[in-house]
Amino acid sequence: MRIGIMARTFVRPTLQENLDAVQAHSIRCVQYGFSCAGLPEMPERIDPALCDLIRREMEARGITMSAISGTFNMIHPDLGVRQDGLRRLEALAAACGRLGTSVITLCTGTRNLESMWRRHPDNDSAEAWRDMLASMARALRSAEDHGVTLAFEPEVSNVVDSAHKARRLLDEMRSPYLKVVMDAANIFHAGELVRMREIVDEAFDLLGGDVALAHAKDLDRDGEAGHIAAGKGRLDYDQYLSRLAALPGDLSLILHGLAESEVDGCVAFLAASPHLSRADTPV
Repeated sequence: MRIGIMARTFVRPTLQENLDAVQAHSIRCVQYGFSCAGLPEMPERIDPALCDLIRREMEARGITMSAISGTFNMIHPDLGVRQDGLRRLEALAAACGRLGTSVITLCTGTRNLESMWRRHPDNDSAEAWRDMLASMARALRSAEDHGVTLAFEPEVSNVVDSAHKARRLLDEMRSPYLKVVMDAANIFHAGELVRMREIVDEAFDLLGGDVALAHAKDLDRDGEAGHIAAGKGRLDYDQYLSRLAALPGDLSLILHGLAESEVDGCVAFLAASPHLSRADTPV
């Protein structure tokens, strides 16, 4: 398990300066986003030369791209908005080979028009689930065409708001190209923090075999996604890291939801865990 970070944590005017900042903290893997290269996170068109440049600059610094962000609202009430997101996702999938990554992260979306990270009561409707399945089916065709994995994140404000619904989605789609981003700070509905250990264990029992990437942030209350830096809230990190460490493969643990000033402290917090080996931690 390798400690990484969201590249956009470091706001810099150029992609080179952004990657210099990552390297300065001895972090060797990132979840990237095109905003770090001066583009929208989901561009309409992606210049192959830019992809080659990003890959070269990462390789020169010894940084790998564990995943790239491909977040759009998969159940937006406006079909045109969903279709535009899917077209942009196709462009992103086509670029992954040149970028040197094979994982695109997704959220499953919300009916809320103001924010992708706010719940809406219609998220629980059969129609919202059908819209999400339709979007995901088309997204998976793009993933299959380009040999990339789509990793979605269960999140209390989205249509897939629990480990159980995530398992349902995986079982209904039955695609080897669909996996999960595990973020234990995102799965507690209102009143559920008192059952933290049970809910985290259940999430890993249901989804552990399908985790492609993990996020490291924290929460100070339930009922919404966590939004504070790892180790500064109420999440039981000993349990979380223990369960992550038991998963197969070379998993990236991506710091998220933190200010640049908090990076060193969060890296040190994770690196101090007995569940991470010395080889996993930045030097």
